[in-house]
Amino acid sequence: MTRQDEFLSVQGPTNQSPYLIDVDYAEGIYIYDKSGKSYMDMIAGVAVNNIGHKHPKVISALKTQIDRHLHVMVYGEFIQDSQLNFSKTLTSLLPENLNCVYTVNSGTEANEAALKLAKRITGRIELVSFRGSYHGSTHGSMSVSGNESKKMAFRPLLPDVRFLSLNSIEQLSQITTKTAGVIIETIQGDAGVRMPETEFMLALRNRCTAVGAQLIFDEVQCGMGRTGKLFAFEHFGIVPDILTLGKALGGGMPIGALVSSNKKLFEFSYNPMLGHITTFGGHPVVCAAANACLEVLETEINFNEVERLGNLLETLIKTEEEIIETRRIGMMFAFDMISFERVEKVVKRCLDKGLISFWFLSQPNSFRLSPPLNINEEEIRMAAEIIISSIQETKI
Repeated sequence: MTRQDEFLSVQGPTNQSPYLIDVDYAEGIYIYDKSGKSYMDMIAGVAVNNIGHKHPKVISALKTQIDRHLHVMVYGEFIQDSQLNFSKTLTSLLPENLNCVYTVNSGTEANEAALKLAKRITGRIELVSFRGSYHGSTHGSMSVSGNESKKMAFRPLLPDVRFLSLNSIEQLSQITTKTAGVIIETIQGDAGVRMPETEFMLALRNRCTAVGAQLIFDEVQCGMGRTGKLFAFEHFGIVPDILTLGKALGGGMPIGALVSSNKKLFEFSYNPMLGHITTFGGHPVVCAAANACLEVLETEINFNEVERLGNLLETLIKTEEEIIETRRIGMMFAFDMISFERVEKVVKRCLDKGLISFWFLSQPNSFRLSPPLNINEEEIRMAAEIIISSIQETKI
């Protein structure tokens, strides 16, 4: 039995055509397979490896914590240096009202907790989300995600969920005193990098404040520098009541974070006690990695350079005539083509040529890029050359 056959027989599948790269190791912006072939990772594990693979500061933090202890108790009971240091670092980078962290295992879990917190704070049950959104694949987060084709097989989901259109200020009147929380990706990822307008975001913030609804920003994918700012909401000059993070936050380790005020998060501690609980959330090894990742983002990543190189890559690729439209913010890219068939051929040819790109679940006519933020200009130009040649070589 081949390694691929073993993989397909004993691991639960997510789709019928996985990439099946047989990974040996990864470092910087490259992944190496067992045959020694290198792959330029221009997707970064789908916006996870924002500081590249195997960053030395993350590896050092992991080794130091492993030598001290692993799991010692369920979250919230013991004082642990790595948890405390991580929470202090994260809140130091955020506005004053986002001063308290509840650490969980993934972005989806952070969104689940955020929905519960909004209900707990307000005593209301209605949730509002937006068409095109993606907030995860558990029942609650799926309930507030906008792709119906991904949800049909798993209904019934949460009741009392209302969907609005992104950038429709008129529809914001549907957020009322019955609304517990409004959840929105600060930049929609799975929909193909869809950006809300500043006027709309200001109106959304004002409407939630007026009716007492909790405004939840899901920055699981678009946070941690991906948009050219540490947090995507910085582009709009507003602050959420509740922030969710994940993906790149762990520097390659699995983590999610629910961030709000200390007063609001205290609501989980009574009526009922353990209103939210996790066994492995805030795992000390993961928190050590996340703290190191935050320090790298703060001290080593030049966000002006992220924007400059992001613009360069977009400019180089969109000159290809088959690119119908591009959408980009920072190093978060969507390139529209005429059909999924064309996208699939280009993505597969890129893979053959040693470059990893991907597509969107809800925007199959686009291919996506989300390279490490510390990629350099030579690598950007090399990636553009591979992508353009892959488009040209797969033309009918």
